[in-house]
Amino acid sequence: MTESLAKASVLIAARARQISAEGQFALGYVQPVPSPCVSVCRMTAQGHHCEGCFRTLDEISTWSQADGAARRAIWAAALRRARVPLPLELT
Repeated sequence: MTESLAKASVLIAARARQISAEGQFALGYVQPVPSPCVSVCRMTAQGHHCEGCFRTLDEISTWSQADGAARRAIWAAALRRARVPLPLELT
């Protein structure tokens, strides 16, 4: 794992822990699931995903229209890309 990937992984892991602790990944949560954005908005050199939130361009573009289940799935995929353990609510 490169140093920049490791730093970005720490950021998204912290964001996921915060959102999980606040109950925002729960199935019964009535507000929209928060974005994984950590304000490091640039694509990898290969253009595969964002270096900050680990979402693909498709995931970023569909985020605003996604329901809670789709947003949780995007979160899970991004955390897997970041090699970060998933909160229990996303497993």
